[in-house]
Amino acid sequence: MTRPVSAELAAFAVDTSWSDLPHDVQQEALRALTNGLAAGLGGAGDLAVKAILRSLRPMSAAGQCSLIGESERVDMGLAAFVNAAAINVLDFDETHVGTIIHPVAPVAGAALALAEELGATGSDLLGAIVIGIEAACRIGNAISPGHYARGWHITATCGIFGAALAASRLLRLDHGQTLHALGIASSQASGLVETLGTMAKSVGVGHAARGGLTAALMAREGIEGPSAPLEGRLAFLAVTSDRWEPEKIVEGLGADWEIQRLMYKPYPCGVVLNPVIDACLWLRTEPGFDATQIRLVEVRGSELLRARTDRPDVTRGREAQVSAQHAVSISLLRGAAGAAEFSDAAVNDPDVIALRSRVGHIVVAADMAEDEAHVRICFADGTVIQRLVTTSLGSLETPLSDGMIAEKMRALAAHGGTGVHADGVLSAVSALPAAPDSAALMQALRAQEPSVEP
Repeated sequence: MTRPVSAELAAFAVDTSWSDLPHDVQQEALRALTNGLAAGLGGAGDLAVKAILRSLRPMSAAGQCSLIGESERVDMGLAAFVNAAAINVLDFDETHVGTIIHPVAPVAGAALALAEELGATGSDLLGAIVIGIEAACRIGNAISPGHYARGWHITATCGIFGAALAASRLLRLDHGQTLHALGIASSQASGLVETLGTMAKSVGVGHAARGGLTAALMAREGIEGPSAPLEGRLAFLAVTSDRWEPEKIVEGLGADWEIQRLMYKPYPCGVVLNPVIDACLWLRTEPGFDATQIRLVEVRGSELLRARTDRPDVTRGREAQVSAQHAVSISLLRGAAGAAEFSDAAVNDPDVIALRSRVGHIVVAADMAEDEAHVRICFADGTVIQRLVTTSLGSLETPLSDGMIAEKMRALAAHGGTGVHADGVLSAVSALPAAPDSAALMQALRAQEPSVEP
């Protein structure tokens, strides 16, 4: 007899071990964690992350869990919240194709904290992260695209379920307890697209990590939830989507792996901006290119590109993460699109502001996919250059190599200013499959001296 969807997902989380995973899935887990920690090192010094830590510290107990880029040790709930926020804050983490979930932040935020608290092996930590990513993304598949279109921030809403199952595995909960963890997570699932471009986005993602961890801990102590928290009549899928397909949660479960549909970002912004930036960086290499002579820039793309990034009037770096006008102007002016190019200083550079005013509103092309973009530049002398990008850097077709992800970590470790040495983190991640615990990784992620808050 086939189990109900929620129960089947819970059983899968309990019964699947690291050794059961195909080799390529195991390798992708290392890539996903490396990329996520790179983003976390870059985001650790962000004003929002520092403010979250200050806000929650008075409500937290003493603990021994590590914070990325900090020397202090905190309780695991605070560590889960702050580390998830740090990984997601720069919008430089990964993206799941089809749902645009960024699952590593909430899942790894919870798993790293709990694994450190328990002394779990490196393979147990990695296995929990894979299961958490699988759950979050499969639940996202069941409600996409309507869920996000209605305004739910899918990283937070689905991420809490991934965090709950990752934590349940590490706690070695049984089938029933794990199902209850899903139910407890369903009572907390939230997050709004309206928060994108503000500090509150990071709050939602941090809450998903801590909420999922809390759900598993409560389930261990006997707190019960509904029997069908995902597919029930008034459960998560039905309440948060106009059209839901619960079967997508379990189709191919254990055979087809969602972690293999993660794209790793080359730029710290919404993934729909990747082809826009690629086009601009290519056009900038045209012979005789002179940004000061640009009269008008036209951008064509999908409806999602227009809906999420047609924001010409930005004043802060976090707003720029979802602004096509800023992405175009900074790429054309500087020939780069790294963390520094999406900072407050870059957004308020007079030259960037001047060029941004010459980037028109996004034109929707019905025949263009969400990972495509066309950029057309008109110069004062009447010259026109243009570029269509159909496969952007970081996509599944043109993925970042392991070496590129390592270089991304080195660049972001320097940007974050925490003093953490990227090569030490890279070595510790690669050693995780055989590591007796995560102590070496967490030590590598900690700042050796108290950081100075901006």
